[in-house]
Amino acid sequence: MAAAALPTVFINHGGGPCFFMPDDGSGPFPANTWRKMASNLSRLAKLPGPNAPSVKAILVASAHWETEAPAVTVAANPPLLYDYYGFPPETYEIEWPAPGHTDLARRVKHLLTGAGFPKVLEEKKRGFDHGVFIPLKLAFPAADVPVVQLSLVEGLDPKTHLDIGKALTPLRREGVLIVGSGMSFHDTRAFFGADVFGAASLAGKSAAKAFDAWLDATCGADGDASAREPRLERWATDAPGARVCHPREEHLAPLFVAAGAASGERGRKTFADDIVGFAVSGYAFGDVDAEEATYSC
Repeated sequence: MAAAALPTVFINHGGGPCFFMPDDGSGPFPANTWRKMASNLSRLAKLPGPNAPSVKAILVASAHWETEAPAVTVAANPPLLYDYYGFPPETYEIEWPAPGHTDLARRVKHLLTGAGFPKVLEEKKRGFDHGVFIPLKLAFPAADVPVVQLSLVEGLDPKTHLDIGKALTPLRREGVLIVGSGMSFHDTRAFFGADVFGAASLAGKSAAKAFDAWLDATCGADGDASAREPRLERWATDAPGARVCHPREEHLAPLFVAAGAASGERGRKTFADDIVGFAVSGYAFGDVDAEEATYSC
């Protein structure tokens, strides 16, 4: 009997170090902007459900690392990369000393080369960026689960990243949680623009709502798993509001990896909220426990 497989997940990692700053309205966002997202991420470790294998390691594809070919971190103890700007000094002192996993990194390389990727890079010095350590500090605060970061490939081609995910599918039966870390809506000018709290961004918020509905139809429980990949490949031309929500798609591409790693398996929405009026959603793919998958706060 084959071993059970972990689900894969696409998470929203918020804005910079947002979860480790006061959420009382004293910063650039209204009070409680990030509360629901933080609560959702803090339960990520429980998402697989009681019948899934335990999480032995985590592989994260973050929106904040792009290379000419797929790359993996191979250091035994990667540092943290504070790749955000203009935040309070204490946010550059956040610690999360999760170990790396050299054997997993080389297993990823083996799977990708075996799937036809001609070159897979080994990154020995780069640290975990905030798309990794900020959400995972909430989900795995003890920092006791080994982590490997996987890069996105320059050009951000959807099929390439779906194929990367497909190649990594065997890891799910080896206790590896595959995480795509991005944002389902990512237009920083909309988030930080002078009119974001007024009525002038109604068109952008309407586009975000329409795009979010398209994502639900593509990735949610009512979506056809067999049609998911063709729809994602055509997202930029077919999804309403696509380029309003993603002027550049680096925050959507991690979704392709997570979806590809559960090709043909059901999807389920695991998170829904709006950030200053812009709809954002998270998803899981594979055998997701229904009760855990619908949590909110």
